[in-house]
Amino acid sequence: MSNVENEKSFSSSRINWYPGHMAKTKRQIKEIMPLVDIVIELVDARIPMSSHLEDLNDYVKNKELIIVFNKYDLCDEVETEKWVNYYEKLGFNVLKINSKEGNSYKNIINLADKLMIKTNEKRKSKGLLPKKAKCLVIGVPNVGKSTLINKLVGKKVLDTGNKPGVTRDLKTLKINDRIDLIDSPGMLWPKISDSKVAFNLASMTNIKEEVLPINEVSMYILDMLSKYYPHKLKEEFGIDDFSYECVDEVFLNICKFKNIPIKGDIDYDRVSTLIMNQIKNEKLKGITFDRFK
Repeated sequence: MSNVENEKSFSSSRINWYPGHMAKTKRQIKEIMPLVDIVIELVDARIPMSSHLEDLNDYVKNKELIIVFNKYDLCDEVETEKWVNYYEKLGFNVLKINSKEGNSYKNIINLADKLMIKTNEKRKSKGLLPKKAKCLVIGVPNVGKSTLINKLVGKKVLDTGNKPGVTRDLKTLKINDRIDLIDSPGMLWPKISDSKVAFNLASMTNIKEEVLPINEVSMYILDMLSKYYPHKLKEEFGIDDFSYECVDEVFLNICKFKNIPIKGDIDYDRVSTLIMNQIKNEKLKGITFDRFK
C-alpha cells in the first residue's frame, strides 16, 4: 500500500472513537475544575505531540499545568528533548519520568508542592491554614496514568493494563497531607482527522486495536523505523528498509527472520501483531515518532 493509498484508506474511515464515558468525563471535569489547583497531563514521550490533548485549554483555563513526559526511558531522547523545549517555551511545567521504575515520579510531588507556595503564602497572610492541593491527572488512554498514581500513592489503588479504557470514572485519592489526586479516564477528542496523529496513537496502543486495521498500523511502524531508525528495523525484524510497494516481500522476510512458518499464504495478521507487540511490550526502545519540524 502506497502512502497515497494509506491516506485514502484513513480518510474513508476517520477515527470517530468517542465512547460515552469520554464525553461524561469531560463534563465532570468542567464541573470540578473550580476546585482543582493543578492539572497534571501525561503524554507519551515517544509521541509527545500526538498524545497531547488538543482541546486541553478548553477546560483547564488558568490552572497550574504540569505536563509529564511518561515512558521517557522508551523514547529517542534527542528528538523528544526538542518537544520538551517546545512545551517549556509555551509556559508548561515539564517533567520527564518513567512511572514503572525508579523514583522520578516523586518529582511530581515536589513540583506540586512548589506550585502551591504562592497560594499558601497568601492564605497565611490572611490567617488561613495551608490549602491541600487538588491535582487532576489527565491524558489519552493507556498513557500510564493508573501506574503513575499507584506509585504516587505508594500502593495499588487502581487497576492497570497495557490497553486503553481501563479507568472509567473519576476517583479522588490521597497522596499525603498536602496533596490529593483526582484520576480520570483516558480522553480523546471527538474526531482524529490527522492520519499521522491517528497512526502514532495506534502504534503506541493509545487507541483500541480494532479502530484502525492492524496491518496498516504495522506497516506504518515499519515505515517510521525505515525512515528514522533503520538499524532498529534490521535488529528487530531482519530487513534493511521498508516500502509500501514491496509489502509481500517485506512480510515474507520478517517471517523468515522470526521463524514464522509459512503454509500457503503469509499470515499478515500474525506478522502485524508481532510488529505491534514489539512496541506494546516495550521491547522496541529509543524511538520517537513525533518529529519536530
